Amino acid sequence: MSQKLRNGELDDNFFNRVDDHINLSNEQLKYETRGRVSASMMYSVARYNAWVSACGWSNAEEMKSAKEETLQYFVDEYRKMLNENLDDYIENFESYMKY
Repeated sequence: MSQKLRNGELDDNFFNRVDDHINLSNEQLKYETRGRVSASMMYSVARYNAWVSACGWSNAEEMKSAKEETLQYFVDEYRKMLNENLDDYIENFESYMKY
């Protein structure tokens, strides 16, 4: 994986946490559609990242002044990750999408 986290290399448990989130979403597919599961997962990531961002500031004014920079950071990182995963699926479509 080519992405680096803000503080450097990916940690040893990065993909274990990824798998945990994906496994939870796959469990939800037993009673919800892919679209609904995807939407709630994206919202939860947005909500969590807003909280993580808030933890880095002393007050709402500081957070507000960094809002555009924060948005740009998360959008850029998501774009890189989605692009990498789309490329992976394109390259491995037949093996990943066996039914």
